[in-house]
Amino acid sequence: MRKILVFLAAAGLVTTGVIRAEVPSETSETVRHTRKEIVVTASRLEELKKDVTTNVTIISRKQIEDSPAQNLGELLAEQSIGHIQRYPGALTTVGIRGFRSDSHGNDLRGKILILIDGRRAGTGNLAKLMTENVERIEIIRGPGAVQYGSAAIGGVINVITRMGEGKPSFFAEQELGTFDYRKTIAGVAGRLGNFDFSATGSVADMGDYKTGDGDKYYNTGYDDDIRGSVNLGYEFYPGNRIGLIYTHFEVDNAGQPGQLANNDLDNSKRTSNRAIDFNYTGKSADDRFSWMARYFIGEDKDTWYDPVDSNPTFWDDGEPFIKTTDQQGALAQVSYIGKRFTVTTGVDWLNYDLEQNDYSPRKSAYDDMGYFVLAKGMFFGQSLVLNAGLRYDDYSVKYNRDLVTPETSEDTDSFVKSFGMAYHASDHVKLRASYGEGFRIPAAQDLAADYVVSGWSGTKNYIGNADLEPERSHTVDGGIEVNVDGFASSLTLFTTEYEDFIQQVDIAADQVSWQNQDKATITGIEAEVSYTFPVCFMGCELSMEPYASGTYLMDYTSQFDDGSPDETIKYIPEWNLSTGVRLRDTRGFSGMFNLAFFGETEVQDWSTWPATDVTKGGFYIADMSLAKKIPFGDSTASGVTIKGSVENLFDRNYEHVLGYPMPGRSFKLGLRIDI
Repeated sequence: MRKILVFLAAAGLVTTGVIRAEVPSETSETVRHTRKEIVVTASRLEELKKDVTTNVTIISRKQIEDSPAQNLGELLAEQSIGHIQRYPGALTTVGIRGFRSDSHGNDLRGKILILIDGRRAGTGNLAKLMTENVERIEIIRGPGAVQYGSAAIGGVINVITRMGEGKPSFFAEQELGTFDYRKTIAGVAGRLGNFDFSATGSVADMGDYKTGDGDKYYNTGYDDDIRGSVNLGYEFYPGNRIGLIYTHFEVDNAGQPGQLANNDLDNSKRTSNRAIDFNYTGKSADDRFSWMARYFIGEDKDTWYDPVDSNPTFWDDGEPFIKTTDQQGALAQVSYIGKRFTVTTGVDWLNYDLEQNDYSPRKSAYDDMGYFVLAKGMFFGQSLVLNAGLRYDDYSVKYNRDLVTPETSEDTDSFVKSFGMAYHASDHVKLRASYGEGFRIPAAQDLAADYVVSGWSGTKNYIGNADLEPERSHTVDGGIEVNVDGFASSLTLFTTEYEDFIQQVDIAADQVSWQNQDKATITGIEAEVSYTFPVCFMGCELSMEPYASGTYLMDYTSQFDDGSPDETIKYIPEWNLSTGVRLRDTRGFSGMFNLAFFGETEVQDWSTWPATDVTKGGFYIADMSLAKKIPFGDSTASGVTIKGSVENLFDRNYEHVLGYPMPGRSFKLGLRIDI
């Protein structure tokens, strides 16, 4: 009864996003090829994608709807957006340009920043973020620290929720699939006068799965996966609106099986992430000035259960471990938008309160006040675009090692800058170059950890280091983009110098701490290409879009001032690639076939003690989905849609993380009704 009530509440409520990216109507198949496409993430303000000076990837609403992915983590793995670490039990991280989001708790320890409508999602675990009720996803490849502060070193992923428009509509969908998978989804969207709304809710369950080799991987299922996205807005004066965004995720019982070789049968996790965002956006009558204000609060919580009945690794002690992060923040910004010059300035305030019941530090808090200025100028008939940004952050980390020791505070600041250039050599060719800086402050655990971990492999005492300095990066990239007659391509060369990165090191035979390492260099190439064209097949006009995108790293090594040999950075594949084709016609048919490739990766094998360096083999995964909408009468908006998908089409045995194989071939069938 509880999950039904939560589901109905999420499906029945309605809200709107604070930052909206303007997109063409749903009938457009070439959304990411148009010269008039609007993006918002790169400058915190609506601008034409053709004028952006950094490498931005966009996943459109239609691409999301055609994908069989159940959450943001699965979607980015399918799209091969960088390197992925995916475990059973609702846990996925993403890496871009050699940097990764953090897998547990808040986003402060990560180096890829996840946003929802321009504000921090409060987690680096992409499995917690739904793809329903999402208008588009914008991905900055490269630093976004000037715009968003700490942790945005390798990239920024902004999930932009759908805003209701047009005649009110309702949909309901039921999916069934392999491994006892079932999911119920419902949503509403539309506009009534000055009031717009959009909301989606879902409930899902799945049982244990088999790997591509046919091995049963026990304790990999989940119960009561409840997700909701609610959006409400009211335009009380032309161009001025107040809004509310609510996002909800919780899994009541997600299996935590450990590695397949040591399959734990009863460990589990209860996990949640929820936030509410109040916002106001406005602009002057002549569109010369725009402004925004917002306040948001949220909570991210994980509880791990480790009963001792099944204890193959001897780590379980039967005591639940609880980690909670309370998040709140505020933003105020104002922009001047001229014909040749734009400037945005504002202030960000962010506060995190963390508490855990076992490991030290028991309590910690992060407080940051950031001030930023972003400017853009257009020259030579708007053929040349120049931009620059500055940001200053004043932040503190407070922590209590235990419940008795007095609070300790570490205060510091950061100043970062960025510059960019885009030159339109013609109506269809753009050259761009940029320089950006990034930073990440030390987390409380890095500064003040004091706990012992024991298992079959031995005992280690983890000790924090209060003398840590912030991590810093300097990135230069350049590229070319070509867009003409349905053909779209992008080629980018980048290099990042990464200084004082924080890494675990053995300081004694049984002690581990964190230290600033000297320097790392990551250099690579990113490329995207697609071509949309009509095809006549059996008297039916189809739109076909073959595509490919990928990253190749030419250098990813750490260098040390003490003369130690350079080391290859682990857990980064040398290359990754996604390719496939999308099909669509005007009669309600759509389809997709996608191949995602991941190259060999240097990792550590923790099934032995001490851990050994090994090479995890590369792999590829194929997914396919088809859908056919049967309209009610002459309406194209209402009707019945029959959907089907196959994931891991060739039943490959693969693993994003060594020892954690993913599901074998699985099927899903869905029925959706739109009214």
